[in-house]
Parts: sequence; structure tokens; C-alpha cells
Amino acid sequence: MPLELSLKNKVALVSGGSRGIGAATVELLVKSGAKVAFNYHQAAVRADKVVESCGRDHAAAFQQELSTAEDARALVEATVKRFGRLDILVANHGIWPPKDAPIDRMSDEQWLHTMAVNLNSVFGLVKHAVAQMKQQGAGGAIVLISSTAGQRGEAFHCDYAATKGAVISMTKGLATELARDKIRVNCVAPGWVATDMAAPALEDPTVAPRVFATIPLGRVGTPEELAACIVFLCTEGAGFVTGEVFNVNGGAVLVG
Repeated sequence: MPLELSLKNKVALVSGGSRGIGAATVELLVKSGAKVAFNYHQAAVRADKVVESCGRDHAAAFQQELSTAEDARALVEATVKRFGRLDILVANHGIWPPKDAPIDRMSDEQWLHTMAVNLNSVFGLVKHAVAQMKQQGAGGAIVLISSTAGQRGEAFHCDYAATKGAVISMTKGLATELARDKIRVNCVAPGWVATDMAAPALEDPTVAPRVFATIPLGRVGTPEELAACIVFLCTEGAGFVTGEVFNVNGGAVLVG
């Protein structure tokens, strides 16, 4: 029997879905047949454009900060209230403080804020999404977004690297924990991608050449390339895949 790559009748939640990788993922999930909820923090205009592009019957945007587990609970509840269930979670949101911060000069405030946004709220999203999926009894798919930095570290950005390494460990532990509930958990690890978050570095004439020198394919990725991998992991085509880290970074993780 052929595997189904359609996500018809599925409901997905994508955090950070108003731009970049998140927006591309929302749009591809909808094209694949899913109904999709996503949050935004400040980019209301961009969020509305994504909803308009996808169709208001198929996508919904919620203004929701994500820096605590309680924030995450509210977003999961809003999704279920809007679409009636939850089958897919893509934890895509996160911050990358762009200025180098040596460990002996990194402020406590920066460390704690990065942990709150990149890790605490991811814990909350997974916790409450899993509770909903277990209640439904039909399994589900979770995709967490890590980074090359989560595997090889990143000098002067140890806060970011620590959170992304933790996401990989969460993926592996949750995959075995949730397999009995037919909930698959995987991770996608981007490298440099053409997004707003990466723009300051990629547009810096002193930084950009160093970036490209670390990517064997010689270019940065596109949000659509990341979205394609994320969405595949949510389909039946990836039904025997769990606990994996998918590197979508032009080979950068191999040479860094």
C-alpha cells in the first residue's frame, strides 16, 4: 500500500510562524492539506499576510509571547479551541543574540532570556501538545528545531548553543518515551539560512565571507528548503523515523 504524504485532516501548530522558516513551514503544511495554527510576537502584519496567503479556513495566527511553559500552554489551548485537535507540533521559534558575548562578559540576563525563549517554552509546548495528543489517542508528530551550533558549539554564543544542544537531547529522550503512544519526535538542524535572524551577519562584509567558507555547498539555505524537510517528517512517509537529527545545512556541520 503506497505511503500517504498528504496531511489532510491533520492539525498542526508551528511556533514562530510569521516569517522565515516558520512561515515557509506553515504554508507548506497547508499545501499538504493540514490546518495550521501559529504564533507571532510582534510581526502582526506579516502574520496576517501568511494567514491571507493560506486562507483563513486553513490557518490561524495568535499573538503569543513564548518565554515560559505557561505561555506555551496558552498557545496549545488556542490551537485546539480553533481547530478542535492537535496532531503535529513544530517548535520553530527561538532567538540568537547577534552580538558576540564572551562567557566572562555574558550577562546573567542574556543567559536566562535565551534559556527562557529557546528551551523553557519548548518544554511547555511539548508538554501540553503531548497531553493533547495522548488524549486524542491517535499518535502524532513533533519536530523540534535545533542548529549546527547544538552539535558543534558556537564560540561567543554559548547560551544559544546550550539551548540547541538541549533540544537534540530532548528529541532523543522523547522519541523513546513517546514511541508507545505512537508519537514520533524528530529534530531538524539548520545551519545558515536566509532569514531575518541571520541577516545582520550575512550582510556584514567582514562576517559573510567567513560564513560562506564554512559551508561546503557554498551558499546559505532557504526557508523553503528547511520547510520541506520539516513537513516530510510530519507525514506517513517518515512513519518509521523517530529520534533523528536531520542536518539541513549544506554540509556545514561536517567541517565546522
